[in-house]
Amino acid sequence: MKLSYYLAFVVTTLCLAASQISRADLSAGMTTGDPGLKSVGSIAFGPEGVLFIADPKGASLVAISTGDVKPAAGGDEISISNIIGEVAAVLGTSADAVIIEDLAVNPFSNRPYLSVSRGTGPDAMPAILCIDNSGGLHLFDLAEVKYSKVSLKDAPADEVSGEGRRKTNSRLESITDIAYLDGKVIIAGLSNEEFASSLRSVEFPFSDKVQRTTVEIFHGAHGKYETRSPIRTFIPLDIQGEVNVIASYTCTPLVRFPVARLEPGSHIKGTTVAELGNRNRPLDMIEYEKGGKQYILIANSARGIMKMDTDGIGSIDAITEKVSGTKGLDYETIDDWNGVVQLALLDEDHAVIIGESSDGGVQLQQVDLP
Repeated sequence: MKLSYYLAFVVTTLCLAASQISRADLSAGMTTGDPGLKSVGSIAFGPEGVLFIADPKGASLVAISTGDVKPAAGGDEISISNIIGEVAAVLGTSADAVIIEDLAVNPFSNRPYLSVSRGTGPDAMPAILCIDNSGGLHLFDLAEVKYSKVSLKDAPADEVSGEGRRKTNSRLESITDIAYLDGKVIIAGLSNEEFASSLRSVEFPFSDKVQRTTVEIFHGAHGKYETRSPIRTFIPLDIQGEVNVIASYTCTPLVRFPVARLEPGSHIKGTTVAELGNRNRPLDMIEYEKGGKQYILIANSARGIMKMDTDGIGSIDAITEKVSGTKGLDYETIDDWNGVVQLALLDEDHAVIIGESSDGGVQLQQVDLP
């Protein structure tokens, strides 16, 4: 997951400024070797091409110095028509053994990166791939990289509970999404506390102090407050000079949390600004500006791509009563983006998406922002 173009630009500009930590300083305390990922989930970029990788099963966050800080050569549009098949070929496996977990674009080089699971269940193997200058995929070798790691000491136990369709392992939701913001990584997921749904943060370069705020929301479709449902995807968003986390949950409340209120050890209630329909799971989010206005795009499992104008997001009345259907912020559906499961901002005019192709396959392509 997911810096806005504005935040990516700020990160790039500040990191090039003399007042910022140099690239050598960022990697000086890193270890060289294999970070030992047990799984791979959300990914996000920070300063100087550092890639943050969520390892939910390992209950840890890994930072890798990619060294990828120069703009990619060429200028062809990014397009891979059979992305699942291409990933499978690189990993030496079959297409049905590949799960693309996340997509992120390095704002320094404009190269897309993928986090991928090879296989399913407890034996799945994590991998990172990126798109090279010729438009092809290659494996990012994790065997000998500069990395640092921080562990989540309050993660749920790694154990399976329930039966049949209700079988779950809460450890796999210890990290559900991440984003780099102003010298910190914000981490959404579950903890082992009574109020399990959490927003954590850790400074980068990493310290051992992972700060946790437990969060509570009113879920309009369910008609009640909830503390155990994890955030599925989120973005940092500047609202009238105040940075907020805009978070989306299953079935599908959209909630605002002011970052200034995410204090260590505290418990806060978010402001539910929209109910976007039940029987749906949000998959990814990006924010961008066009024509002087700010928009959010949300990819969903059952409700397509929602485009939402952010005007009024900071002042709209909170939803605090049961909702049938939808309520709150309005949205429109982008009908010609079919089956989109991953979104990443490429530049101020374009996004990279993974979604359904015209022949029913899965493609990765560059698209104009709507």
